[in-house]
Amino acid sequence: MGKRLFVSVDLDGLAEEVAAVQDRFGGASGLNFVDPEQAHVTVKFLGDTETDRLDDLVDALAAAVADAGVDPFEAEFGGLGVFPSLDYISVVWAGTRSGGGELTRLHEAVEERTTAMGFDEEDHEFTPHVTLARMEHAGGKEQVQDVVREADPDVGTLAVEELRLKESTLGPDAPTYETVERFPL
Repeated sequence: MGKRLFVSVDLDGLAEEVAAVQDRFGGASGLNFVDPEQAHVTVKFLGDTETDRLDDLVDALAAAVADAGVDPFEAEFGGLGVFPSLDYISVVWAGTRSGGGELTRLHEAVEERTTAMGFDEEDHEFTPHVTLARMEHAGGKEQVQDVVREADPDVGTLAVEELRLKESTLGPDAPTYETVERFPL
């Protein structure tokens, strides 16, 4: 049995700010909010990974961080967006106002090292974002559209000092995330 893994930058200390942005959507029907304490930027989703590959993966991620050559930096999060479009919303997210370039460089380095190991390549362009909610059904779609069009909230600024390899365990209500390894910038 493998582990369901991803690489992230966690929004440590910004849970209250994330929750405040989520509150703007009120109780929009069909929206399933992410736990603000678990808010993060997914740098790379790896999916089910055999445990015997973990050591190689850790080495590859350490090498990727070195490849990227990104020093600790500040990322400012804010603004709202959706995937794939406002007509058909599956994910509501907050974007980056600054730090997106560094996050993209980290993603590209991780992508290169992990695809070389046989992990799936991303099938869409990388957009650094923090998932706020997933849309389970379109009940509150118009309300969500209005907020996304009109609001431009600040989430806050984060000192990004490391990437984390996380394990996601699917639970009855929501996944729980556990840090497997840390990679200082």
